[in-house]
Amino acid sequence: MTTTWPDHLAVGAVRFARPTARYDDVLSFYRDDLGLPVLADWRGHAGYDGVVFGLPGAPVQMEITQHGAPPRIPEPHPENQLVLYLKGAEARDAVVRRMEQRGHRPVAAANPYWPERGAVLFEDPDGWLVVLAPWVFGTDPVPGPR
Repeated sequence: MTTTWPDHLAVGAVRFARPTARYDDVLSFYRDDLGLPVLADWRGHAGYDGVVFGLPGAPVQMEITQHGAPPRIPEPHPENQLVLYLKGAEARDAVVRRMEQRGHRPVAAANPYWPERGAVLFEDPDGWLVVLAPWVFGTDPVPGPR
């Protein structure tokens, strides 16, 4: 596996962005329920509301924006996922417990790859999927099918 960026591509951080039509609900889901840290947020900037979630050190970020009246977003698709590779089954179980305590229920995966390897999926308020995988991609061996 490649562990460095190509010489011509000096990337220091990566951010993925997607729109929402339910800003407050999505903010609460990722910040309060899932527990992702908020790195930045804004309201009414050139007609945009937004929030940036990140990981410690901020090398990987997810930005959620809302724009328009009413805001319009694409339909969710089962293969558009935020995959969080967690440090083992106990870490996955802790997040699953937290999500269930906050009123969320796991959903079925369209792709059998995830449940066959012990991952658990939740839908965010817009219908996009969060995959909680019980291994660290690139570090741990990928679990075989159960």
